[in-house]
Amino acid sequence: MPFQRLDRGQVAELAEGLGIRLSEDETAVFAERMAEQVGALDDFMEMRLEEHRPPRRHLARDPGRRPTAAEDPLNAFIRRCEVPGAATGPLAGKRVAVKDHTAVAGVPMTLGSHFLDGYTPDFDATIVTRLLDAGATVIGKTNMEDFSFGGPGFSGIGDFGRPLNPHDPAHVTGGSSSGSGAAVASGAADIGIGGDQGGSIRIPAAWCGCVGLKASFGLIPHSGVFGLEPSIDFVGPMTRTVADLATVLAVLAGPDGYDPRQGEVPAALPDYVGATGKPVAGLRIGVLAEGFGWPGGEAAVDEVVRAAIAVLVEAGATAVPVSVPLHRSALAALTPLYLEGARQGLDGNFAGAFGGAFRPASFMAAFGRGKRGHSHELPLNFKLMAMAGTYAHERYDGRLAAKAHAVRPAFAAQYAAAFAGCDLLAMPTVPVRAPRYVTPESAIDAVDRTLFGGRRGADLGLAVANCAPFNFVGLPAASLPCAKVDGLPVGLQLVAPMWREDLLLTAAHAFEAAVGVGAFDPPAAG
Repeated sequence: MPFQRLDRGQVAELAEGLGIRLSEDETAVFAERMAEQVGALDDFMEMRLEEHRPPRRHLARDPGRRPTAAEDPLNAFIRRCEVPGAATGPLAGKRVAVKDHTAVAGVPMTLGSHFLDGYTPDFDATIVTRLLDAGATVIGKTNMEDFSFGGPGFSGIGDFGRPLNPHDPAHVTGGSSSGSGAAVASGAADIGIGGDQGGSIRIPAAWCGCVGLKASFGLIPHSGVFGLEPSIDFVGPMTRTVADLATVLAVLAGPDGYDPRQGEVPAALPDYVGATGKPVAGLRIGVLAEGFGWPGGEAAVDEVVRAAIAVLVEAGATAVPVSVPLHRSALAALTPLYLEGARQGLDGNFAGAFGGAFRPASFMAAFGRGKRGHSHELPLNFKLMAMAGTYAHERYDGRLAAKAHAVRPAFAAQYAAAFAGCDLLAMPTVPVRAPRYVTPESAIDAVDRTLFGGRRGADLGLAVANCAPFNFVGLPAASLPCAKVDGLPVGLQLVAPMWREDLLLTAAHAFEAAVGVGAFDPPAAG
């Protein structure tokens, strides 16, 4: 059907909405020219040209269904499916649970929200192709924060219900990769895929008691994975063991030709699997002063993380004090990027949210139509951030987001200076343990608790305090379970210089070997 041509009144209205003033005569000329341009768009729309898309392999796929409570007692999955990969490979026999922001062709994708009910991608994310090529089987799409903007993993409230913490169902899982954390920690999956824009892999890894990695910026392609803001978007693995983490990273890492953020990825990458067998003798662990003693944090968390660092020292590493004064200012710099990302996503139907070079028309159409037809179903925190982002953009002309990008090198320089005296940084992944879920008293109470901040909303600032800085500067960071306090797991976060995930794996494996694989698993994991 041809695009509708605008009459003069509609052209004048369109111009006025953009702040453009046209005289009556100018409006007549503009209407004529717009008719010509719309005609050209019609012609292009009807051209039968081959449209390139990422490769799709392993096409025997069962899109599955929503599991029952008996099949999924932790509510970790939005959908159970079966997409088998190659018969052989380094991940042969491994079950993968994919966060429902990652495209698996032929399997519905919701981003954790009923807003996208009915949408099924016709493309695979690069990481899905690589997992399948390596022999893994995708067994489901996991529960998540609505649009990755907060919900069931923090407040316990979401369109697909609350994922349960496998250590204590009365507590939340963390997010936004909440279902992936619960599925891996409980043994329902061998590998989880999560996304991370401020700790969304590492927080549920810490609170659910599994290993999670946010790799160096650009190391793992984001193509085909929904994102919020390209400079802070990451996707990565969650596993129960460090050995599995190393194997998955070796499968996922490296350029794919689609993600424009991969230009600085080294041509030769470290031997990640081999790194797990190396000793830590001589490795210098920088104990980050600003990573401990957060206001509102738990002293018991700091205490057990320091004890975990002592385990590495006993294994031959050296602990040295380090300071990065800007560490505690990173969230202030990140906030304008979150808001601007939400604004741009809403305005542009998240055109560049899947990695940049490949823009999925099917998703853009589904989002745009949903936005026009049932925007009331958009997630609460996304609405808040899009509104605040629009306000900031209109009042400050984009200067706040521009400032955030401009100050990033100053933050990176301080971390680089710290690494001059150490090989890794260490701190708690999250300064507190998983909070207890609080049942809302009413519908408006549920809204109040779901929106971040205020008197009742989750304290997102404390949850991301030690995680978000490394999204901002792009450094690789891993969380591994290091203790339990009153039955709830605590995560040790290790951070390395760019492209040195091998150092993270060496130290993490040494710690795991010292305390025993599965030492902090939930009671029923298996």
